[in-house]
Amino acid sequence: MIESDYLLAWAAYAIAALGCLLVWLRLTNWMWRYLREPLRVLVAVLLFTPTIVDPAKELFAPAIAITALDMLFKVGNNAWRAVADLAMYGMIAFALYLLFVAIRWPLERWWKDRQSQAPEADDDAPTLREMMQRDSGDFAEASYEPRGDRHLRVEPRL
Repeated sequence: MIESDYLLAWAAYAIAALGCLLVWLRLTNWMWRYLREPLRVLVAVLLFTPTIVDPAKELFAPAIAITALDMLFKVGNNAWRAVADLAMYGMIAFALYLLFVAIRWPLERWWKDRQSQAPEADDDAPTLREMMQRDSGDFAEASYEPRGDRHLRVEPRL
């Protein structure tokens, strides 16, 4: 496999993996947030984790594909390396996710407390219609058509 074929194969895989991830995001949209987000992280790790196939040439392949093919055809010894890479990247991704949650949680509680302390609308406050009638002055006696339009428009004569 020449370099351009290798890059073309990775580009095709990246586009397909992005499509699969978008479908997974759509499928998990209905779930409870603290179940949905770890599942999304897990699928992203499974789809986007590379593992080395040929150390001499530094060729990489998707770890989930290497694991599946090595276990299905019982050839090669790359399955354990791919599983180790999946576990390592998974631990890193979940540690970053937990850090993100640890930062987000107090911020959300602060924001919710701030929103609950916001002053509520007064029921005694005048409505917009009442304020307009009060400020309209001499236009208050204007006649209305059945549609609700006032006879205040002046047409220019030519």
